[in-house]
Amino acid sequence: MLIHVNQENKQFHLTNGQVSYIFHVMKNGQLGHLYYGKALRHRSEFSHLQTYNVPTAASCHVYADDPAFCLETLRQEYPAYGNSDFREPAISLTKQNVNHVPDFKYESFRMLEGKPRLEGLPATYAEDSSEASTIQIILKDAVLQAELTLNYTIFREKPVIVRSAFLRNNGQEQLSIERIMSASLDLPDKDFQFIHLAGAWSRERHVKERNLETGIQSISSLRGASSHHHNPFLALKRPSATEHAGEVYGFNFVYSSNFLMQVEVDHYDTARLTVGIHPFGFKWSLKPEESFQTPEAVMVYSDQGLNGMSQAFHALYRENLIPAQWRTQERPILINNWEATYFDFNEEKLVNIAKSASELGIELFVLDDGWFGKRNDDTSSLGDWHVDLNKLPNGLERLVQKISALGMKFGLWIEPEMISPNSDLFREHPDWAVGMPQQRTLGRNQLVLDFSRQEIVDYLFEKIADIIKRTDLAYIKWDMNRNITEPFSHKLAPNQQGEFFHRYILGVYRLYERLTSEFPHVLFESCAAGGGRFDPGMMYYAPQAWTSDDTDAVERLKIQYGTSFAYPVYSMGSHVSAVPNHQTLRTTPLSTRANTAYFGTFGYELDPLHLTEEERLEIKEQVFFYKKHRGLIRDGQFYRLKSPFNGNETAWMVVSPDQSEALIGYYKVLATANSPKQQTLKLTGLDEAKVYQVANRAQFYYGDELMRAGLQLPTEFNGVNGHGAERGGDFQSHVFYLTSTEDRFD
Repeated sequence: MLIHVNQENKQFHLTNGQVSYIFHVMKNGQLGHLYYGKALRHRSEFSHLQTYNVPTAASCHVYADDPAFCLETLRQEYPAYGNSDFREPAISLTKQNVNHVPDFKYESFRMLEGKPRLEGLPATYAEDSSEASTIQIILKDAVLQAELTLNYTIFREKPVIVRSAFLRNNGQEQLSIERIMSASLDLPDKDFQFIHLAGAWSRERHVKERNLETGIQSISSLRGASSHHHNPFLALKRPSATEHAGEVYGFNFVYSSNFLMQVEVDHYDTARLTVGIHPFGFKWSLKPEESFQTPEAVMVYSDQGLNGMSQAFHALYRENLIPAQWRTQERPILINNWEATYFDFNEEKLVNIAKSASELGIELFVLDDGWFGKRNDDTSSLGDWHVDLNKLPNGLERLVQKISALGMKFGLWIEPEMISPNSDLFREHPDWAVGMPQQRTLGRNQLVLDFSRQEIVDYLFEKIADIIKRTDLAYIKWDMNRNITEPFSHKLAPNQQGEFFHRYILGVYRLYERLTSEFPHVLFESCAAGGGRFDPGMMYYAPQAWTSDDTDAVERLKIQYGTSFAYPVYSMGSHVSAVPNHQTLRTTPLSTRANTAYFGTFGYELDPLHLTEEERLEIKEQVFFYKKHRGLIRDGQFYRLKSPFNGNETAWMVVSPDQSEALIGYYKVLATANSPKQQTLKLTGLDEAKVYQVANRAQFYYGDELMRAGLQLPTEFNGVNGHGAERGGDFQSHVFYLTSTEDRFD
């Protein structure tokens, strides 16, 4: 049993032996929070976990005869503002001509085996009812005539609880929702470090860390996308916690638009975390009998440090979020023509690139931007999803035939959410663009299509579905190259414009849902000018995302390291590109570019026609290596060993579920003079008793040796040992492959 209910005292305990989450009904009928952390054994009474401290004379209390019952000092489960609690609330809604503070009181509960899907929204799922259990708490506000259902699901084998809220208007008058968060959590203290992933275009998801202090600390987006700047992930780590030990709470939001994740530390040093749709600019009209479902918040508890938290996220997203058909299916090694040709290509050039790539063992050719309309630069044709016959006079079908004849699959780049002012579609439907005609800001010379309108979603489905059918596409890279400005829809009434951002992303999800349902064999890779929408909402439809437009191997160490805090390695689009790199002008060895890109969904962004014979041979070996190990990279446990944010070295590794093999990546950005002679890398996640051999080495090691004494790194050049040095110079990297063996030694 994963959920225990103490009926007499109305206490609810979610536990699976790894984590416990306990809450109850307080004397005022509202929900109070009791405990969240490492699993506790169940008992019939948990009231002692709620502390009722008499507040100061300046505080307010609900009952005249009970000054200790003050919502300002009580931990709550889903608080409202205005009834002795002055912190920011989880919910705020109003009813016309009614002066009332929201007061949702406990009504009943429902228990469900498994996990119900969220209508119209991406969310985690349980294919088998034994995988998870769900409890729904029903609360009612009699004055507002509103019913609030709080959904809690706990997964049997994972330290994961997911939450969402569902509001229904049971009255005869319209309600106005101003704030409705997916989850709220009151923690008993502020003794945490706040970790999040921040950045900008081409340097996404860098790890940031600071101590919690009095006041509000938050991350958010108001861009109409989860954004390059703040990923919808944060962790609260105890100061003593490390990568592999100690207590960490992780939070992720299954949503791809405006969000807010904040922690408010009050004057008593307690911390309130809230996760949900950003309330700024949000206002939702809820008519009688209508309802509103919030997106899902994912909560992970780890007593095994940050890496334990990450592994829980990774397992959840691999097994209970991405489309089921892509859990175990191998992702093809691809080559994308963008950095090879940009907009300047024709059929002959593309076929020659594909032919050369097929000889290297590459499996998928992807045609990027410029194949449609009159698209010779980024100033035209978005929305005109018909082939440019000046470039491809025989159409896409003939190109696909030639690619297929090489034994390769075919993929295509699209940017369906955008429209160019210089396009046939805009000239025909200028009102389809977001914003008012007299006030539209360009971004990358383009505007945004109004996905809140069903007719636009229908139009794009027909266009894209036709292309898939005619070309038998195997892969689509879905891009989104600008954020939303002037967020107004021509079809929404003035009092509904606060609904635009959420309605927009629901339209995006509807199109994804229709396409992935109709064409389950097509592999979708999400992209938003690189990593601007790398979130669990997108991952529900597209099991991999273009991690960043920055393909520089050195920059990718930080980007991929930070991304791994919440997202599986096999969700990261990671490619080898040409040098000097197109984003940094840095020149790195071909081996280092591959050694970084191996830890992701592998591919190439270069022109193989310009490679030397030596480079072609090396790429053949890289492709062979990745094909051999991609099952391990897909299914293995990922461990971070050395952080690029803390020094000159980076290291990580993937270990198979049975601990029989492992792949280790080691990187040193800048050479150092006369480094210490004994250089080792301490591994983790291995079986202490197993004997391992490093590929291409004669040595054998017990697992405990590799984890405590370390793996000896290749000898580094120190200025005089050129005869014996195995590495040197800037941008060093090595990938080690370990296999367990039955050999024993003394």
